[in-house]
Amino acid sequence: MNKYIEAKQNEFSSTIEFFKKEISTIRTGRANPAILEGVQVDAYGVKTPISGVAAISVPDGSSILVAPWDKNVIKDVEKAITDASLGLGIVNEGDKIRLSVPKMTEDNRKDLVKILNEKQEEARIVVRKVRDEIKTSIESAEKSKEITEDDKFSFIKDLDIEIGKINNQIKDLRNDKEKDIMTI
Repeated sequence: MNKYIEAKQNEFSSTIEFFKKEISTIRTGRANPAILEGVQVDAYGVKTPISGVAAISVPDGSSILVAPWDKNVIKDVEKAITDASLGLGIVNEGDKIRLSVPKMTEDNRKDLVKILNEKQEEARIVVRKVRDEIKTSIESAEKSKEITEDDKFSFIKDLDIEIGKINNQIKDLRNDKEKDIMTI
């Protein structure tokens, strides 16, 4: 791998990690605690991630249990989940909150696949921008005689191979998530 790609490798890695995190919040037909990752609870006057104030468990494939460590914040947790508009059924059982994941219709699944495709395209745009930055730095290095023209073409070829690998990785993640969404 050439030095131009290595210099931006962290950006590629963080793009893939961000994409993984983004698609993990898209619900499938099964209960998944990752659905609650973006939920912020206003407890004790501070916005806190829900995992910071409650234990989250999945007792079966169609429900999630949220058990606050401090029972005084259960109303705050319930409000935060309601405000997040996740499309889940919410039942306050006094000491814990049970979230039921509704069965998904074919239309729901298709809508979620559209969202998945949008997130994939956003990730690919970020990768493309980083690719353009690398290509520009390679071309400017050749213009300032830091590298030869042959090196430039070699580095750009390496870059295209690396970008292909990254795009395939994003595509594979997307395809796996689509299988999860479309599985009944």
